Amino acid sequence: MMQTLTLLGALGMFLYGMNLMSAGLQKAAGSKLRNLLTAMTSNPFKGVMSGLGITSVIQSSSATTVMTVGFVNAGLLTLTQAIGVIMGANIGTTVTAWMVSLVGFKADVSALAVPLMAVGFILSLSKRDKRRNISELIVGFALLFLGLSLMKESVPDLKETPEVLAFIQEWTSFGFGSVLIFLLFGTVLTLVLQSSSATMALTLIMVNMGWIPFEMGAAMVLGENIGTTITANIAAAVGNANARRAALAHTLFNVFGVCWALILFTPFLEFVGTTITWLGLPNPLYIDHTVAMTADEATSTLYGISMLHTLFNVINTFVLVWFTKQIASLVTRLIKDKKSNEEDVVKLKYIDAGPLSTAELSVEQARNEVIHFAEISRRSVDFIHRIVHAKDNKEFEAMRDKLVKYEEIADRIEYEIAAFLNAMPDESISEETRETVKRMYKIIGELESLGDSGEAISRILSRRNSHSQTFSDEQVERIDTILKALDRAYEVMIQNLRNENDVEIGLRLATDCEIEINELRNDIREQEIQRIERSESDYRSSVYYLDTVSEIERMGDFIINITQTL
Repeated sequence: MMQTLTLLGALGMFLYGMNLMSAGLQKAAGSKLRNLLTAMTSNPFKGVMSGLGITSVIQSSSATTVMTVGFVNAGLLTLTQAIGVIMGANIGTTVTAWMVSLVGFKADVSALAVPLMAVGFILSLSKRDKRRNISELIVGFALLFLGLSLMKESVPDLKETPEVLAFIQEWTSFGFGSVLIFLLFGTVLTLVLQSSSATMALTLIMVNMGWIPFEMGAAMVLGENIGTTITANIAAAVGNANARRAALAHTLFNVFGVCWALILFTPFLEFVGTTITWLGLPNPLYIDHTVAMTADEATSTLYGISMLHTLFNVINTFVLVWFTKQIASLVTRLIKDKKSNEEDVVKLKYIDAGPLSTAELSVEQARNEVIHFAEISRRSVDFIHRIVHAKDNKEFEAMRDKLVKYEEIADRIEYEIAAFLNAMPDESISEETRETVKRMYKIIGELESLGDSGEAISRILSRRNSHSQTFSDEQVERIDTILKALDRAYEVMIQNLRNENDVEIGLRLATDCEIEINELRNDIREQEIQRIERSESDYRSSVYYLDTVSEIERMGDFIINITQTL
């Protein structure tokens, strides 16, 4: 029982170490990861290299594919681009297998784990954000290999407990049926652990300890490639049609690969074995796992599993990368678009599927949702224009309903973006990103206030109508003038949100817009007071008119606040 609990604890330490190492890497290279994403183009090969690069850094193909699904859901990546990235992610995940094979078994890294933790602790005391991020990376690395070492030590010794070997041998005695059994075992284990890297580590241990022959280890690796697709499908379940298509493409890609690998199972393993012999090691196919292995034989089996994992994904990608458009077309036919309506236009667009596994990239996801929120908010300018120009009560009420509805939408989107930001683990983001998140909270508050102002104008105009008042053509024309200035301010503000790293020029433009709105408000107020004094305007109508103009000017204040926050 203690041996089993130790094995589970060691597995937990391995997974926690991987997550910690990944978080440290993400925070240390967060901006570089985001820049890499922006470099993605419609070229499938660049997409493959992007997926490979990101997965190599964050050590999780599941995180990359879930992130990719999120970006497809957000419209940042096309379906064709996403398929290329997912192919690259599958190759990138092989880095973990090689790291474990080359370092985890060949050298006693666990002996360095405690000193590494000491180094990590010292760095964690630094006031510099980058050093604290590196400390997480080091401690995570130490825990990962300490967990791996404990897993190796806690598995039962087959010499002392041969009944374990007998149990495993029952699974290995069904010919090709055994291959399917271990394929299913690898799939289920990956589903349970939610980490193909952890399953790969267990597979390497089982092969290295002689529990299973090389062929069964190879079958488990194929199963892992199916199991790892489930995470992306779960993330895509709440996303839009394109997100579900990207996840399905990932599943089809890996299932296709497993199918050809099973059909060509024996020649494929022979090819892997031949590749290993080129390294001067014995062929892992012909090693007897039931007797103690020599050092070269143990190395051969480890390298053989890692090589099989790499060749499987490289060959699969090389075969299918030429057919990304056809795959995109197939999944589009399989998953149909829902009929759109106006409600689809004003719902969340970028964070629909929840936070990405990669916290630093979730910030980019949220930033784009904030821009989307600003674009939705800008529609109120048109609604205000139309309600001011309404010719009859039916048209007026239609526009009033729009402004009330969009105020409710603004409340909902503000809440959902705030909830998304709250869900992001504070410890998994850098100090710079933390400041970005704080700015986002302020910005969404200002955008929500813009929605309140639109609804307030509808109430002012409703009171005007209830008192049988109207605006003169001249008053309507002046409202149009200040609304045009407000729309320009919106345009500059949205542009600044898109280019927040280069906002100095944008701040000057935004300030110019704010000054223009204030001057127009002052001129309108002065002219209207003069008209009242000359008895050229009904006082009650003038009050509603000036209240409307003041609320529009107030909207300009909220807009400049956003740029100043940036």
